[in-house]
Amino acid sequence: MLMIDRRRLLAGSSALGLAAAAPRFAFADDALRPPVASVRPVTETLHGVTVTDPYRWMEKPSDPEWTPYLMGQNAYARAVLAKIPGREAVATRIGAISGKVTAISAVQPAGGMIFSEIRPAGANTFKVYVRPGATGEDRLLLDPDGMAGAGTHFSIDYWIASPDGRFVAFGSSPAGSENSVLHILDVASGTALPEEIDRAQFGGVSWLPNSSGFFFTRLKEGAKHGDPDHYLDSVVWLHKLNTDPATDIKLLTKGFDPRVPMQDIDTPSIFAQVGSDVAIGVVQGGVQNEIDLYASPLEAAFLGKPVWTPVCTRAEGVTGAVLFGHDLLLLTHQNAPRYRVVKTSFAEPNLTTATEVVPEGPAVVKSLSAARDGVYVLSLNAGLGEVFRLGADGQKTAMRLPYPGTVAFISTDPLADGCWFTLDSWVRPPVLCYGAPDGTVSLSEIAPKLDLDLSRYESREVLVKARDGTDVPLSIVYAKGTPLSGKAPCYLTAYGAYGIDLDPGFSPRVLPWLDLGGVYAVAHVRGGGELGEGWHQAGQKLTKPNSWRDCIDCARYLIAKGWTSAGKLAVEGTSAGGIMIGRFLTEAPDQLAVAIVRVGDSNALRFEFMEAGAPNIPEFGTIADPAGFKGLQEMDAVSHVKDGVRYPAVMLTTGVNDPRVAPWEPGKFTARLQAATASGKPVILRVEMDAGHGIGSTRKQRDDETADTYAFILWQTGDPRFQPH
Repeated sequence: MLMIDRRRLLAGSSALGLAAAAPRFAFADDALRPPVASVRPVTETLHGVTVTDPYRWMEKPSDPEWTPYLMGQNAYARAVLAKIPGREAVATRIGAISGKVTAISAVQPAGGMIFSEIRPAGANTFKVYVRPGATGEDRLLLDPDGMAGAGTHFSIDYWIASPDGRFVAFGSSPAGSENSVLHILDVASGTALPEEIDRAQFGGVSWLPNSSGFFFTRLKEGAKHGDPDHYLDSVVWLHKLNTDPATDIKLLTKGFDPRVPMQDIDTPSIFAQVGSDVAIGVVQGGVQNEIDLYASPLEAAFLGKPVWTPVCTRAEGVTGAVLFGHDLLLLTHQNAPRYRVVKTSFAEPNLTTATEVVPEGPAVVKSLSAARDGVYVLSLNAGLGEVFRLGADGQKTAMRLPYPGTVAFISTDPLADGCWFTLDSWVRPPVLCYGAPDGTVSLSEIAPKLDLDLSRYESREVLVKARDGTDVPLSIVYAKGTPLSGKAPCYLTAYGAYGIDLDPGFSPRVLPWLDLGGVYAVAHVRGGGELGEGWHQAGQKLTKPNSWRDCIDCARYLIAKGWTSAGKLAVEGTSAGGIMIGRFLTEAPDQLAVAIVRVGDSNALRFEFMEAGAPNIPEFGTIADPAGFKGLQEMDAVSHVKDGVRYPAVMLTTGVNDPRVAPWEPGKFTARLQAATASGKPVILRVEMDAGHGIGSTRKQRDDETADTYAFILWQTGDPRFQPH
């Protein structure tokens, strides 16, 4: 699928027979206090409204108070967490279970070989392997552990094999920074080619059909981590193997080609495909899903002089495309909120005259991937994945999945038949599958079977009536026999942004929570993509309050049905989900016992002024226009904190190298909550020094954060095993 995903990334006996104890909110022997942030108000008038920011100084990393404040908050958080009884036992259990899992994140067939990105059982990081054919023996190609230095881990940010399988282009970065350097590996010898290319954060690598080079996207020269213009004015280049990157050919950027109008937040990319003589130019407006598409003869692009013909604009709702034969298939939500697929020719590309080949139906069409024998289509139907093959004759062949579940991705080779994908569910671990053209699905041994008894867990899907009458899907995962007595602690999570789904997926770290007597729930709130583009738009900009109010209504459902109670409920939001939990916390503080704000957007009024801010304007709006300001003001959790309110316990997290949500956002929210709350309950900010947004974090880092989260929740919800003596 021709698009760049700039956002898409998450012990003991049952507690049910134990009497709940009132949590002690402070340790008797602990005189530690968090650092108190200086209040230096900055007041401005926006569209006739006076807005005061007490902590604007935090936005400058050079401020002499910033680093001591952040480090002081982390020291306080770590001291509090370390004193919670039961925390170490939970950490041990989480590590034991996560260490059993062979996790697979990507597969690519190329040149008769199968490339895969796997974190083997017991390993700490993901690595890239290659095997000759589906049943050959894996050989390690890329191991980021070999790049690591003292106190700093490396991660593989992206990779893609050349069409003939001779090379792998990959980006790697230290400490979760996502500041990728692009390398090329010779697959046969395992050695790297001499060139290294920096500022390749998102890569967007697309190999030439003859594997002699590739198109890729690079940040502009002088781009600096932390600057608000960091992602603006990126450039597409053509790199030829074994040449100096200084001689790369510039092909596309703002103001470079009058036939391709662009704004500074637009990210351009160019894609080629083996078997086709066409290059596809893509312009994506920041994080916006819709794209502008252009076509050019591939030879002209290779010579540095592409001749672009417009195919469609983002106003026409196209979010992806694939090349198949002499046709271009487009995925669009124009006049189809659940998406449809249309076909046009390269000779005369035109969306208005395109032929509809997959009409809108009850399932949401999510992605397309072209193989030699057809185009494979991934859909989501009532939370379950569906895959079918669309042949050149227009006939559809459904893949016969081994069980109902989530299909995370589809991978194909334009020179080979069939498709590869993973399948899992809330209570079934992922399996890697190969789908044949006739619909037969076989399981691969690349990801071995997990040796865990999962029969004692189950899940159910329900619909919750939101306050405006909308049915909101809610997933509930629990151990069999969990009574509906209101006594179980519940971990409720939601996201609701960018049209991203929270599909049923297996997480080994959830199992210890269930073993401790907990309930795990996922609210599929508006702003996500579970029910199509209409669902996304119903939780975006001025409709964004639906995201957190849907979650509040799901929480009330869980309480009303006896799954938990307000004193046992923890609600978590990550990244853009920070808007959801931040406003849940400030709008309905009496509805939950614990709030977990993971690398969360908390200060929406200032969001566009951080490194990743400008590209996010299409999703959230800008304070430069009245409607955008109104929406952002409503989303802003920091400005909705009120003095003297009895807020619940709050654990916030950040990573010092986070390029997506700057640490000053959780820094401000922490300071404001600590100053305002009248409950006496803890507000802590946990900081990862060797991490960023969580993308590229190691298994051990994720295990430790999960253990801290569970221990904090169970302490604050009164579990006697986690109370200080």
